[in-house]
Amino acid sequence: MPVKSLILLLVALSTLKTDKQVPLQSKNPQPPNIVLIFADDLGYGDLSCYGQRNYATPHLDKMAEEGIRFTNFYVSQAVCSASRASLLTGCYANRVGVAGAFMPTDSVGLHPEETTLAELVKQRGYATAIYGKWHLGHLPEFLPTRQGFDEYFGIPYSNDMWPRHPNNENFNFPELPVLEGEEVARYLPDNQDSLTTWYTQRAVGFIERSKERPFFLYVAHSMPHVPLFVSDQFRGKSGAGLYGDVIMEIDWSVGQVMAALQQHGLEENTLVIFTSDNGPWLSYGAHGGSAGPLREGKGTVFEGGVRVPFIAKWPAKIPAGVIQAQPAATIDLFPTIARWLQADMPAHPVDGKDIAPLLLAEEGARNPHEAYFFYYKQNELEGMLSGDGRWKLYFPHTYRSLEGRPGRDDGQPIPYNYGVKAGLELYDLQTDIGEATDVIRTHATQVEAMQALADSCRMELGDALTDKIGRGLRHLGILGQ
Repeated sequence: MPVKSLILLLVALSTLKTDKQVPLQSKNPQPPNIVLIFADDLGYGDLSCYGQRNYATPHLDKMAEEGIRFTNFYVSQAVCSASRASLLTGCYANRVGVAGAFMPTDSVGLHPEETTLAELVKQRGYATAIYGKWHLGHLPEFLPTRQGFDEYFGIPYSNDMWPRHPNNENFNFPELPVLEGEEVARYLPDNQDSLTTWYTQRAVGFIERSKERPFFLYVAHSMPHVPLFVSDQFRGKSGAGLYGDVIMEIDWSVGQVMAALQQHGLEENTLVIFTSDNGPWLSYGAHGGSAGPLREGKGTVFEGGVRVPFIAKWPAKIPAGVIQAQPAATIDLFPTIARWLQADMPAHPVDGKDIAPLLLAEEGARNPHEAYFFYYKQNELEGMLSGDGRWKLYFPHTYRSLEGRPGRDDGQPIPYNYGVKAGLELYDLQTDIGEATDVIRTHATQVEAMQALADSCRMELGDALTDKIGRGLRHLGILGQ
C-alpha cells in the first residue's frame, strides 16, 4: 500500500469494549448535551465577530449574538498535541508529559490513566464521539476509543504529516498497524477536499442517533491547518483566497450542527463551544491565518500564539449577546463541566478551575486563577498572565519570528528566525494588546508578585530554563510500558 495513503490514514472506529454505563442520577435528570468544536491553527483575527473584514462567518457570528464571546481566552500551549492534551484533561500539557506535536514515527501518546472529558461524562451515561483530528497518539493503545470515546472518525495526527508536504518530503513514516477488532474504514486520498464535509456529516448523524440520551460530541477540524483543502461548494466563495474559503466552510459546518440540534429539539439544553487549538501559522502567509492585533502567532507564548477565539451558546443557561472580558482557558472547561454534570473529578491534580460564573455571565464574576502559566518547547516556562488578565510577564527565552517579513501566497512557508531573544519583560494588555511597550521598569511590585507565583509553579511543574524539576509531573504513555 502506498506510503502516502498510509500516512493519511482516516480511521473510523467504534469501541468493542462495552464500558458499563452509569445510569443518570436523579439529582440532575437533564444534564446538558455538549458539543465542542475545535479548529486547528485558526487565529484570533480569523472570524468576523473578532474583526475579520475580508470574508463573513455568519453562523459563528450568530452563535456569538445568541451566546457569549470571550475576548481573553487562552490555550495552554501554542502547538497541536500539547493544546489538545490540556483541552481534554484540564491539565497543563507539561503536567501530563505532552510537549509539541506528536509525529507518526512516535511510539508515545496520552497516558491511558489520564482522565479525558469523554471519560468524565461517561459517569453520567453520555454517548461520546470524536470526528476529526486526535493527535494524542496514533497507535492502538493511545487512540480515542481507549480514552472514553464510543466512536472515532478522523486523522490520528495533523493533515500535514505526509511525505508530500513541503517540510516533510524526506520523512520515512512507518506503516500504521491494522487494529485488532477495529475497522480501518477508509484511506485518505491525496485530495483532502472533503475533510470538513465528512466530519460535519458524521457530527449531524451522531446528533440524530443520540438524541434520546445525553451526548458529548467533539468535532476537531483538520482545517485551517496547512495544507489547505476546501470542497467545491466553497472553493472561491469567500473572494479572499483559499484561506477565506476554508474558514467559510468551517462556519458552514457550525451552522449544520446548530441546525441539527434545532431540528431535533435539542438546542435549548445543549452547550456548544467553538474555539481553536492555537494561533495562526504565520510563516505560511496567505495560507495562514491572522492574529488580528496580537503579537506573533503559533509556536510562541506571545498573545498571538496562545489567545484564541472562544464562543459558547447554551440557551437554557447562557444569556444572549454577552462579551466576556475576563480571562479563561481551555484547562478550565474540564472542572466546569464536571460541576455541571455533578461528576467526580479524578484523584490526580487538575490545573483548571471552575469558570461557570464567567460562562454564565454572572454579575461580578471574576477569574478564579492567580495566574496562567505558558510553557513551550521541552518544559520551558516562557511567560505568564495575571489572573485578572491585565499583565503578561515574559521570562528570558528565545523564540521564532518572521520579524515583520510578509509570507508568500502559494502555500509555501518562509523561514523563521529561531534565535530571537526575549528578556524579562512586562506588558500591560489593558492598554497595549499588541505588546509593543515593555513597562517592567515602572511596575516592580507587580513583577515581584508574579515572579513569586512563577516560583511556586516551577516547584510543581518544573522549568527547563531555570533547571527546575517539578514534583507534580506525570508521564506520557509509552508503547510497551
